[in-house]
Amino acid sequence: MTNHGETTGPFENGDIVAGAPFTGQPAPESPIALRTPAELADALPYLLGYRPEDSMVLVCLHGRGSFGGRARLGIPANDEDWPAAARQMARGLVISSERRGTRPDRLVAYLCQEPRPGETGRDVMRRLTPLAQLLRTECGSLDVPVIEALCVSDSRFWSYVCPVETCCPPEGTPMGLSGTSVLAAAATYAGMQVRGTLKELRARMQPWETSAALEQEVALDAAGMALVPRILDDASRAEVAGETLDLAGRIIRRFAAAAPVSGIHPADVRDDALLAHDEAATLILGLQDRTTRDRAAAWMEGDEGAPALRLWRALARRCVGPYREHAAAPLTLAGWVAWSTGDELEAREALAMALGADPDYLFAQLLHRACNDGLDPESIRRCLRRERDGRPAAERDERPPEVRGVPEQKTGSQLPPTPAPASEDSEVKALPPAPGPARRKRRNRSAGSTGSGEPGPGPQRPQGRSCPPSRSRPRPPATGRACARRKNG
Repeated sequence: MTNHGETTGPFENGDIVAGAPFTGQPAPESPIALRTPAELADALPYLLGYRPEDSMVLVCLHGRGSFGGRARLGIPANDEDWPAAARQMARGLVISSERRGTRPDRLVAYLCQEPRPGETGRDVMRRLTPLAQLLRTECGSLDVPVIEALCVSDSRFWSYVCPVETCCPPEGTPMGLSGTSVLAAAATYAGMQVRGTLKELRARMQPWETSAALEQEVALDAAGMALVPRILDDASRAEVAGETLDLAGRIIRRFAAAAPVSGIHPADVRDDALLAHDEAATLILGLQDRTTRDRAAAWMEGDEGAPALRLWRALARRCVGPYREHAAAPLTLAGWVAWSTGDELEAREALAMALGADPDYLFAQLLHRACNDGLDPESIRRCLRRERDGRPAAERDERPPEVRGVPEQKTGSQLPPTPAPASEDSEVKALPPAPGPARRKRRNRSAGSTGSGEPGPGPQRPQGRSCPPSRSRPRPPATGRACARRKNG
């Protein structure tokens, strides 16, 4: 579940996960019982895999108390939007769970927000009381009661349900030291990790706002002047695709060979230093072509998966200034690789950010819905493998010349090569436009969308069906800063 209006709308990006229930049992012989509000408050980061900020969270309970699906949505800044947000969240989680045959018996609600200037944690709890009541009412209307509702703020928590002051005093209960609870110990033993906050995760894929951003923008302008006419020319379009993929393959190998560093930020700084401005510009513009992007999505597993993800993150950071919408392509690729390699948290955030950059980006829409619905990415991987294996050998081996001829290692099931082209039709568009009057967008209706612009049942498409062939023609370039990009994913 995502609202993509972080800059203009009231909600932050959110997600629903209705996958296999989390039972709180790292091993069958050692169940962890959570009986008090304090234990439930401490469990939240381990249920989500990160520490939520400015978030409303619902967690499903099944049977005798095993955890199931969970949903998170940013708390709307305007309290007039609270009823719609509570309804969207409750209905989205319950309906998604029902679709998978795991309707929840009960729910636990969390409201997490730090105090504003001049506020205390208790002030936050009081201010959010109507929102907690809306959540309880919306869930109750679906015959799924909220058995506990907690507010977490300023390292304390309050229960909106428990009336016993000795258990839940009016001044709140201090949160325990992070990582010291029985649940934390069990989760650590089971290999579960809490990865900080979503803000820290999103920062890895946000466009630069440093002095280097101006140099990158100049490189993007220069690359656009050189590449756009070639991308929009049928005679040279395939050549540009080959050059883009060959460059991406070389950089992926460069990233893979780089010396490891300790820490997330130092690792991103190292990757930025390994990628020149002109290289980043060439890749960003080349990936706006959908067929090129689809072929790049084949770097999704084995030894190529991790360095490919690093490259897509680095390219998203280079989509600066008027090129921010171009981040939809590398962010979607980052989300796809993260999902394909088992990191659903980063996948959902990257795909939500892609839709924030371009809400109409169809590939991101389909992947985000599939990831949130708990589908197996193997069906999409199979489709991409078939497409790659069905191309001529010279086109199929997109790795750099020095490693061509070396057999690729595949993970998962070993599938025989079966020719089948991939993906939906869409439209090439020249962006960004020159400053001036707004231009009207022309859009073709794609096979995976409805007249309202909402995606159809696309995520299930790869299962039991071959992917449709690629057919699209470019539009003439726009004036001003022009670069080709793929509209509707």
